[in-house]
Amino acid sequence: MKRSIYVLALGAFGIITTEFGVVGILPTISRQFGVSIDTAGWLLSAFAITVAVSSPFITSFTSKINRKFLLCLVMSIFVLSNIISAFSTNFTMLMIARILPAILHPLFWNISIAIAFKKKGAKGVSTVMLGLSLATVLGIPMTTYAADLFHDWKASFFLSSGISLIAFIGLLVFIPSIPAEKEKSGQNQLTILKNPFLWMNLISTIGTLAAMFSSYTYLTAYLEEITRMNGAQISIMLLLFGGMGTLGNWLMGIALSRNVKLTSRLFLLLLISVQVLAYFMGGVFIPMVIIVSFWGMIHTGGFLVSNIRTTQNIPHHALEFVNSLLTSSFNIGISLGAFLGGIVSAYYGVQYVLSVSVLLLSATFLLSFFSFPKDILEKEKIELVTSACE
Repeated sequence: MKRSIYVLALGAFGIITTEFGVVGILPTISRQFGVSIDTAGWLLSAFAITVAVSSPFITSFTSKINRKFLLCLVMSIFVLSNIISAFSTNFTMLMIARILPAILHPLFWNISIAIAFKKKGAKGVSTVMLGLSLATVLGIPMTTYAADLFHDWKASFFLSSGISLIAFIGLLVFIPSIPAEKEKSGQNQLTILKNPFLWMNLISTIGTLAAMFSSYTYLTAYLEEITRMNGAQISIMLLLFGGMGTLGNWLMGIALSRNVKLTSRLFLLLLISVQVLAYFMGGVFIPMVIIVSFWGMIHTGGFLVSNIRTTQNIPHHALEFVNSLLTSSFNIGISLGAFLGGIVSAYYGVQYVLSVSVLLLSATFLLSFFSFPKDILEKEKIELVTSACE
């Protein structure tokens, strides 16, 4: 089963490379299809919105289907969609090819994390999540570099398709058949929706991810237009960004194990600081190399911070349901951030996307000091314990 978990991590690598790999070629796609950079940004936003809408429902709709079959189905759709993307003759066709895999995207996360947790607990989940980190470190820079190396944006999608194909074969060979469990009532899980802290944390998650991706979505354009880097230099910067992100994710995990609230606030302040520096030093090459390094180290921890902050006090019986809400919140934040960053970039210039991120991070930081009356919290705690025992 250890080998199976590594295959699931490879699948995670494939789907995240497909979702975010487009970030590195947005300016190229913008020029290729004659659309504005903010319109091109919808290739990420539409993907994220689709995931956000489908996440709470897609798992329940497929609850009676063999889980291995679903995992393989998801990866096969990702292979197909990347091929269609590469052969797209217009922007509309490319957009449809992006939305196609997004519908089933949440299935992979819900099933793979459930399998990993059941077999190896938190360690298994962290292994699957490693695929996400490695996609940032290797997948996105690789697809960006492929497009630059072959002087063709299609190379990016062909590479993503190849990665997904390898993951599909791995799932087919190494994942055992996993029959669907008997359908269970979600009444007890829905009780968690009465928890006010859950809603505050979900709103904070949306704000955090919107801030992160209002700037990160247009990082390639920023480095190209403001720092005056060429394609090869940008690919190296994205690799550096992701590599430092892996280190940052590890450090963030250590910090969160000691104090969740303090670490969450420190993350927000550090990301604000590094983007303020990027705004003022964006036109200077060497300082931007250093700034992007620290930016990547801080940025990647946002997923872990949001996850731990939201789930730390959630009863075990409601974790799967809350994770589906988190998936939606992540993608709502990603799409909102890409949308807001696109508007600002189109009307004021790409250098100002950093101001959107700083404002959202500041609002989320202030929200972290909000608290609820003790009597409300005690009442909700009693109801959650009661529902868990039923």
